[in-house]
Amino acid sequence: MKVAVDSSDRQFLERLRELGGGTIQEICADLGVTATAVRQRLVRLQGTAMVARELVRAGRGRPHHVYRVTQAALCELGDNYADLAQILWREMRNIEEPSIRERLVSRIEDALVEQFGKVSPRASLNDRMTQLTSALQDRGFQVELDQSGLLPVLRENSCPYFELASEDPAICELEQAVFRRVLGADVKLTQCCLDGHRCCEFQAADSPLPVS
Repeated sequence: MKVAVDSSDRQFLERLRELGGGTIQEICADLGVTATAVRQRLVRLQGTAMVARELVRAGRGRPHHVYRVTQAALCELGDNYADLAQILWREMRNIEEPSIRERLVSRIEDALVEQFGKVSPRASLNDRMTQLTSALQDRGFQVELDQSGLLPVLRENSCPYFELASEDPAICELEQAVFRRVLGADVKLTQCCLDGHRCCEFQAADSPLPVS
């Protein structure tokens, strides 16, 4: 499961990466914070596999621990594809030949379905929605499932494609189509961040899928 990293942890990891690692004392001196605060953050980040502790024995001095960012942290720090995604989506939508453009969109949809499609077709709709919610959460999506009403609702508390959707709302239609195929059920986007709502909500119903 992907671990969410908040802005303060990200800044800490960025600085630790720039330092190339360091002891608690070295990190304290660089950041100008107390040893207690540094220890608490390091312990927490070790728990998420973002920081590793290494025992160093140098010369005749006492062994000491050095803290470094892990490969997982380096991947997280470099995980910022928003600009690239916008450029690629914009260029794809600008392809003049409709058949080529539609084929590319279809392949993107297929890839997303494959990514989230580990849902049992024989399960109940609520169970399928639960499986999809878990698959999205495992990939870092800020989602939750609301089963309090007559129909289950998948709620995205933070739109994963907001910048893309602001430029081209077709990305919302694509996401809706992906959820339909994964669930094998009709899915309607009943609330959308683009319309000023605080979240995006997808309501599912076990009814025949719309004919495309």
